[in-house]
Amino acid sequence: MSERYPRVRIDKSLGEKRYPCIRDSVSITFYMKRSHQEVVHQVMRALEVYRRAVGPQALLWYCDQYTTDWEELDDRGWAHIRRQLLEDLAAHHWLRESPSETTGYEFVYEGLLLKAYEGDPASAVSFFLPTEYLEEHGPGRVRELALELAAELPFDSGHAGLCFHGPTIMLGVTERIRDLCFRYPGMDIADLHCTSMGTRVDGVHWLNFLGQPVLGELGGVTGLRARLHSPGTTVQEFDGGRALVTLGTWPEAGDTEQGHTLPAYRELAHVLEPWLYMQRACWGGFSEEDMRRWERRFLD
Repeated sequence: MSERYPRVRIDKSLGEKRYPCIRDSVSITFYMKRSHQEVVHQVMRALEVYRRAVGPQALLWYCDQYTTDWEELDDRGWAHIRRQLLEDLAAHHWLRESPSETTGYEFVYEGLLLKAYEGDPASAVSFFLPTEYLEEHGPGRVRELALELAAELPFDSGHAGLCFHGPTIMLGVTERIRDLCFRYPGMDIADLHCTSMGTRVDGVHWLNFLGQPVLGELGGVTGLRARLHSPGTTVQEFDGGRALVTLGTWPEAGDTEQGHTLPAYRELAHVLEPWLYMQRACWGGFSEEDMRRWERRFLD
């Protein structure tokens, strides 16, 4: 276990074999209130940025969006993915290092046709790194990678930080991390909220990318800086009327059992409270009360 976050390794059983299912990772996620065909070229460039950073062996399989079967991501597979991305009006793509194990390297993209949804939808993309990458390359490199990805994307909001990483759609996955997520408030449960996210902010994390209208309503970069006083918190202006708020040099998990409640995260949460996304459906093993408690873990 790092002094900054726990080592999480939870297996699943498939027949007589056990495979890593849930682990500690770093997620880098962006929300874009635009339809898939408006952002597809930017998403493809961002994917190439990620692949250059992690190497060609980090993504070896893809889940076919029509059959849901796992297929090898060889040259033919990449050609298939690129063709679907460019031709389809909407897209769901899930690429990872292993079809059966959560290793920490993963790419998930939900490119929506916004007019097909009621409410306040947004397209979303996530890039994952194992914490071993963070430890080997340092937080500066991870922050730099997040900035490189952000530079390619017309994001309305985004974030990067520690997470419980696993296939949340699988039965029983979130139930197994219920107690841990309340103990370690700085670890997100990686789960995209495309169909109702809009331009709201998906919680508070180590890195927090803010766009319009949220940043404008906070008084821009100057107004936001005036509200944040925690040591180690920085506000960096980003192009297009956007900003990045960084909470310390390293991402932190916190530990409520040890009294580590992450005051910088709490401060930013109170500043952003009117714009925080608070409409998640209940995860497996979570009651409605659990969900509200988790969503407000930096507020109450």
